[in-house]
Amino acid sequence: MQEEIIRTKSIYSGRIVKLSVHDVRLPDNRETTREIIEHPGAAAIVALDDAQQVLLVRQYRIAADKILLELPAGTLEPDEDPEACAVRELQEETGYKPAQIERLGGFYVAPGYTTEFIHLFLAMQLRVSALSGDDDEFVEVVRLPFSQALALVERGEIEDAKTITGLLYA
Repeated sequence: MQEEIIRTKSIYSGRIVKLSVHDVRLPDNRETTREIIEHPGAAAIVALDDAQQVLLVRQYRIAADKILLELPAGTLEPDEDPEACAVRELQEETGYKPAQIERLGGFYVAPGYTTEFIHLFLAMQLRVSALSGDDDEFVEVVRLPFSQALALVERGEIEDAKTITGLLYA
């Protein structure tokens, strides 16, 4: 069932992603091509305060051409531990740091064409932190009762896959 990579051609290498085209041999010996977006991976965090309210961020996403409500999340830096990435992103995007964190799981975003894997974490016992955000990110922090966030998922008002998955895992 596995495919054998015969050769790889690099098409594009950007700040975050790389695009490669792989010539592959299928299990029945036919050959075809696979276009793969290589991504370093990411971490997302379900942050619950002491009142069981979840911290979300509202931000414009150009690929979707809309403002989405999402979990705090971000791309892994080279050699960065996923948990450290989740904590860093929570601090940068919301101004909070967790005293307690646990891994919820993770998932491949779209394994048919990208290597991106998102690690999911649950953060509790939130404390104010002074770490500032990225210069190129404009986010609004939204605090909702956890049950209300789940209701938004059920009504289709949260459309971001990592946020839906993270909230359901939590």
